[in-house]
Amino acid sequence: MEEEEEAIGFLDKVLEEEDVFLLEECELGTPTSPGTGSPFLVAVKVEAGKGLEMRKLVLSGFLASEEIYINQLEALLLPMKPLKATATTSQPVLTIQQIETIFYKIQDIYEIHKEFYDNLCPKVQQWDSQVTMGHLFQKLASQLGVYKAFVDNYKVALETAEKCSQSNNQFQKISEELKVKGPKDSKDSHTSVTMEALLYKPIDRVTRSTLVLHDLLKHTPVDHPDYPLLQDALRISQNFLSSINEDIDPRRTAVTTPKGETRQLVKDGFLVEVSEGSRKLRHVFLFTDVLLCAKLKKTSVGKHQQYDCKWYVPLADLVFPSPEESEASPQVHPFPDHELEDMKMKISALKSEIQKEKANKGQSRAIERLKKKMFENEFLLLLNSPTIPFRIHNRNGKSYLFLLSSDYERSEWREAIQKLQKKDLQAFVLSSVELQVLTGSCFKLRTVHNIPVTSNKDDDESPGLYGFLHVIVHSAKGFKQSANLYCTLEVDSFGYFVSKAKTRVFRDTTEPKWDEEFEIELEGSQSLRILCYEKCYDKTKVNKDNNEIVDKIMGKGQIQLDPQTVETKNWHTDVIEMNGIKVEFSMKFTSRDMSLKRTPSKKQTGVFGVKISVVTKRERSKVPYIVRQCVEEVEKRGIEEVGIYRISGVATDIQALKAVFDANNKDILLMLSDMDINAIAGTLKLYFRELPEPLLTDRLYPAFMEGIALSDPAAKENCMMHLLRSLPDPNLITFLFLLEHLKRVAEKEPINKMSLHNLATVFGPTLLRPSEVESKAHLTSAADIWSHDVMAQVQVLLYYLQHPPISFAELKRNTLYFSTDV
Repeated sequence: MEEEEEAIGFLDKVLEEEDVFLLEECELGTPTSPGTGSPFLVAVKVEAGKGLEMRKLVLSGFLASEEIYINQLEALLLPMKPLKATATTSQPVLTIQQIETIFYKIQDIYEIHKEFYDNLCPKVQQWDSQVTMGHLFQKLASQLGVYKAFVDNYKVALETAEKCSQSNNQFQKISEELKVKGPKDSKDSHTSVTMEALLYKPIDRVTRSTLVLHDLLKHTPVDHPDYPLLQDALRISQNFLSSINEDIDPRRTAVTTPKGETRQLVKDGFLVEVSEGSRKLRHVFLFTDVLLCAKLKKTSVGKHQQYDCKWYVPLADLVFPSPEESEASPQVHPFPDHELEDMKMKISALKSEIQKEKANKGQSRAIERLKKKMFENEFLLLLNSPTIPFRIHNRNGKSYLFLLSSDYERSEWREAIQKLQKKDLQAFVLSSVELQVLTGSCFKLRTVHNIPVTSNKDDDESPGLYGFLHVIVHSAKGFKQSANLYCTLEVDSFGYFVSKAKTRVFRDTTEPKWDEEFEIELEGSQSLRILCYEKCYDKTKVNKDNNEIVDKIMGKGQIQLDPQTVETKNWHTDVIEMNGIKVEFSMKFTSRDMSLKRTPSKKQTGVFGVKISVVTKRERSKVPYIVRQCVEEVEKRGIEEVGIYRISGVATDIQALKAVFDANNKDILLMLSDMDINAIAGTLKLYFRELPEPLLTDRLYPAFMEGIALSDPAAKENCMMHLLRSLPDPNLITFLFLLEHLKRVAEKEPINKMSLHNLATVFGPTLLRPSEVESKAHLTSAADIWSHDVMAQVQVLLYYLQHPPISFAELKRNTLYFSTDV
């Protein structure tokens, strides 16, 4: 029961936060931008039992928010009767005409929802799996005409209410504090709300209903009698939203163009601009006819914040430079990887400190100080991590350059601008007063309020998922013509998105069937993105700008990684819709503490899950054959591969390689030479991850953690070398062999983008992990495992990677004393 209430509360919170104006011309199944509130329409294969249980949760949540909505409408109607009564007296507060304009259609909307609520409530309270209520939603949708009338009158209603407030004190008092009844079981009996806020609620409500219809359909089996009715209701609601969407935002219509037309805000967000050779954080506003780049002015405490306009480009003058023109632009030097990694480590350490302070009920001043430090580091990371260039050119000569963390954002901004440019736009110049008015309106109009860093999040927000996400990209449909197609997968990490996997290119098809599985490591991730590209083989279109992708984006979509949905042992199949293209994929999640469990192989004749000493003895080798062969193949043809060891290989290929190595098949070499290089790199990582104990051993783990934390360089050197000498010989020789290989990979960093830091991040947690006993004794949560231990594991491997060459013979001969027995 408690879980049910929590789910309802969560659902209601989600619904409460949705915003109608961000459903830009929302068509059925068209994903909109991340974080804008409108969900992607995801068709899910519903398991009957689970689906019906979720239906109940969705409906209970909606019912609770419907009760709040009815109370809000009641509060709005409350002053209407006495106002009407005084209208015919000698001292009217408002005229009948004014009352009818302000409260237009509120009574009708109230009656529609009261009837809907009264019919739905008993069905949810006396729930059984056969309950039908699609007809109620269909009827609700069929009455949307009343909302159309309300919307058409909405602007006039607001203006009338504002004028009446200015000219009549009595009405001003009424409109500033309307009392809304709390829900039946709520402690708050009433809350005070302004009339302006309540008049906005009906507009908001249509979107809420549409979102609930999405959710209900998602959890309704296709053969359920409600399914066609809900589909019909959703279609009507979507069409209605599309038809009214452009007219309904009072905040967006606050600014007019010089010609007197409405100028609306379409999209805004924080972007990193490269200006005069340095990176600056800007808040960029895309209006229907102009792109404006601004920064927040520093103001004294308590003062109203304002924006300062840095530049603007009328959309009629805005062009995107061609790849050739981009080549002539100054190149962007990426920020050194090791400095970005240092920032991440500091952020993780500060997160841990803040959690400890909170757990120990520490002083709020100390917590604030830590939060401030964390914000500074997160801000630096946000500023310095993006590398994908987004160039904008003004026809009149000036060019601007932004850096984004993902091709996803770049295509979103580009698409939004190009969509607006299809309209008949005229060039113009804003006078200083007009520019001031436009910039002044940004604060009120903005939809993105906070810099996207975790220190701006509420404490109770999800910390994201830590562990491994297994994703199978099955197939795609909906392409108009044959093309060479592939998908990439991205997840968020530390506030920005990172590309984690790429399917193979399916040649010349309208229905690619990849059926490729990937294992993606999550570091506090909350979203998974899928981008679908058409591969370009035309050499003349290759852009010299390192990060500029010339392949064409065919579609993109994003889904939230909801812990309750993902954290099951079973595969969960979804279809994500993107611009008419449907991509089918499945996913399941393994938490980090589960992935720590190493299960020894029952078959001692293989190599996976078998002690390294057993394998080397059997093979009469110093380094396992699997390690030597994979390393050799990577060095032969993968050392210049972008993201080698970071980009996941296809899981089925890795499993096939695992099987041939375990069987000691004579075709190993032939298979290796034909296999995708990322799968070979993935097989090597899997081998180390499946060892019965990590390469650097359970026994020495605590000492490695202590050694890396030493401040004195001499003591650290002494300790870290002593620890290597303490390893069993097969482990040590294999470790030194791998170390030299990773150093050779890092030498090609300008081409493969894999620095020593990147490689340490990939391999550190694989070669060095706490034993299950150790992790249970020290750590409380998955987030702690990441922040507390993984950073230190990365640091240990990095220490050895940055160290001058270490030879086995030299190490064994050297007899430096180390005072503490390990």
